[in-house]
Order: sequence, then structure tokens, then C-alpha cells
Amino acid sequence: QVKLVESGGGLVQAGGSLRLSCDFSGGTFDQYSMGWFRQAPGKEHDFVAAISWSGYSTYYSESVKGRFNISRDQSEKKVFLQMNSLKPEDTARYYCAGRRYYSGGVFIWRQMDSWGRGTLVTVSS
Repeated sequence: QVKLVESGGGLVQAGGSLRLSCDFSGGTFDQYSMGWFRQAPGKEHDFVAAISWSGYSTYYSESVKGRFNISRDQSEKKVFLQMNSLKPEDTARYYCAGRRYYSGGVFIWRQMDSWGRGTLVTVSS
């Protein structure tokens, strides 16, 4: 059974940076396209960024494009989300999720196969 564990969240001032990590275990990592989602209080899980199983393709929501960067380390079985120029509206719980054998470019929370428990990111103004 795949297990995903996020880390790296915290409190940061607007304009600052954070790097989130997601540790993958219990499956074959390079079979999974991986994504980051976030959920603000009272809202749905929103797509943030994703990376294909090979790492060759990346996808971003319009709200983070140019500020966030997703990457993966196949040997370490990790996915990273580098977040720069953070804004108060980026405040949310950030979740890592995986989808096996998926090569598309649309990532929807409920269509993922595995989910982590999230890490909280708070951006102060």
C-alpha cells in the first residue's frame, strides 16, 4: 500500500520561500504521476502542481505558475514543491497525491490513487 508523507510546511512572511517534500513508500515510484494540492479552510482541494511519472512533464495552476516549481527524485522516491514569492492567499494545507499509470495533464483530487495527510503552510502579510 502506497504511503505519502509530506513535510516542510511552516510559517513564512509574504515574499518568502518554502520547500515542501513528499516521501513515497509502499509502491513503485516511477509508475506514479505525482501532484500537489492545497486546501484552505472551508474550501475544496485545489490543484497546485503535478509532475509526470518520468519527470519530463510538469503542470501548474495559473495562480502559482512562475512562483512554484515541482520536481522529483526517482532514486530517493521524493517529490518536491519549491514555493517562492509566497502570498497570504497561498495559506493552506498542502497535500501530496499520486496516480498510477497516468500520463494525462489534468489532475483532480478525487481521481488520484493515494494521498498524504498534508502539511500546513501559513503566509503572513
